[in-house]
Amino acid sequence: MKKSRRTIGILTAGGDCPGLNAVIRGVAKAAMHHGLDVLGIHDGFRGLVEDRMTPLENAMVSGILTHGGTFLGSSRDRPHKMNVGGRIVDRTDHAAKNYRRRRLDCLVCLGGNGTQKTALRLSERGGMNVLTLPKTIDNDVAETDITFGFDSAMAIATEAIDRLHTTATSHQRVIVCEIMGHDAGWLCLGAGIAGGADVILIPEIPYDLGKVAAHLRQRQKAGKRFSIVAVAEGIVSTAEARAKQARGSDSAPLGVETRIIAQHPAGTGEGIHLVQEPVASRVARQLQQLTGVEVRVTSLGHVQRGGVPTPFDRLLCTRLGTKAGELLAAGRHNIMVGVRGTECVPVPLEKVAGIKRTVPPNHPWITTARLVETCLGD
Repeated sequence: MKKSRRTIGILTAGGDCPGLNAVIRGVAKAAMHHGLDVLGIHDGFRGLVEDRMTPLENAMVSGILTHGGTFLGSSRDRPHKMNVGGRIVDRTDHAAKNYRRRRLDCLVCLGGNGTQKTALRLSERGGMNVLTLPKTIDNDVAETDITFGFDSAMAIATEAIDRLHTTATSHQRVIVCEIMGHDAGWLCLGAGIAGGADVILIPEIPYDLGKVAAHLRQRQKAGKRFSIVAVAEGIVSTAEARAKQARGSDSAPLGVETRIIAQHPAGTGEGIHLVQEPVASRVARQLQQLTGVEVRVTSLGHVQRGGVPTPFDRLLCTRLGTKAGELLAAGRHNIMVGVRGTECVPVPLEKVAGIKRTVPPNHPWITTARLVETCLGD
């Protein structure tokens, strides 16, 4: 039978972040407004492969604007690399089969860099129409000025730095605060500036710990009772950067240090037990040795990804979602809805997938940090 109405499927993939429910609401309401049917796909791409979908009605997406998380559920599964019974198999054909069986006209994917690549792969190899929206607290998706979830995470990280100020000054300590972001420094840089961190270390600027220690000692001499060091999880030292360059791009990831924590007697079969020390822990340990000041570590972890979205993110998510609904109604596919200035605009997906947006060395935030005498480790 010929289908009388067009249908879209919507899923959330990758890590959760504030604003996912707000975007689902925006896309679904706008799509329904334009006469499209909407299917919610559970648990990301795994739900597509396993054909777990639910028709969404207007009432189901009402009242979720302010809710954290995603009511559809999410996962990091990718159809071309699915874990099935402990084996990694390609299930792209299953995804395509369910897409056609459900008579979907387009698959809407909410996610970060990995999701953009997976969506493009499904378009090219699975023959599906796709449309994506840029979701990540890392703010590192290409071809968009900002991603949804970033402002909320930055607000959480900034509040954490605010709170660390009081305990740091009470005990005359240096506190190292580790902030998420993978290999991009947007979150750490933004929260560090907004929270008044005295040192901000980001992956884009290799750091010299001797210079950081000198900056902290200078603050002591000036009568400063405390210092806050904001550290992005993907930072590398100048020595590590040189070593990586010498080894080539295929070398092991930096930002961690392997240390021997236990060596078992010969003949026991246990050998040497090695662990990777988190970069923030290493920075704190070395700074304490260099300065002679007590240094503590705080890692915000998944706290940054939870909770309700900020008003800015709620507005951004609603605008991105409704723009997606307009584009879907117009039959626009294989694009990402990005932000350019004050506008939400369609961007060809091939310009986005596989490209990471990092902090450029001449970015205004870098200039701002330097002008307020924040040490960037260089």
